[in-house]
Amino acid sequence: MNTKNIMIVGVGGQGTVLASRLLGGIIMDGGYEVKISEVHGMAQRGGSVVTFVRYGDEVCEPIVEEGCADVLIAFERLEALRYAHFLKKDGVLIVNDQRMDPMPVVMGSATYPENIIEDLSKKYKVISVDAISKAKELGNAKVFNVIVLGIAAKHMDFTIEQWNAVIEREVKPKFVEINKTAFKEGFCGS
Repeated sequence: MNTKNIMIVGVGGQGTVLASRLLGGIIMDGGYEVKISEVHGMAQRGGSVVTFVRYGDEVCEPIVEEGCADVLIAFERLEALRYAHFLKKDGVLIVNDQRMDPMPVVMGSATYPENIIEDLSKKYKVISVDAISKAKELGNAKVFNVIVLGIAAKHMDFTIEQWNAVIEREVKPKFVEINKTAFKEGFCGS
């Protein structure tokens, strides 16, 4: 198998670490070599969090180069805009349609760009979802990240049963069922 490149981008506190743990777990269970690298830019203060995931028969380095990502998972619109240039020509961008103002916008020294998803859709294959609303309907807004991961999983070669096994292993027992439901919501749609 050729190396597959996936990126997860978001803001501190959005669950990028859990998403990367689930992704790494499913890939290892699938028998592939996997390299994961996380970059936390002031994550606890709402800064960017970027996770690079590369897998295949043999993976030499963990960093995804610009223009090489097969899948870009973005938990927030502006993060999708910041990292879209990492997508390859036929890659897919899955975006949680959420706005989280970064500190310069909060302080009034910058403005939040308008029409991000529409503009990205002109250049890339974009799948946009209001995962926060879907997660609230399930009873826990925090599982929006697993809904988005479920959508991204459609572009990988693993079954929902394999994903459920990883969720059962990686998630705290009291949150397993809600995360499995959230994953199914993304994977199967509503």
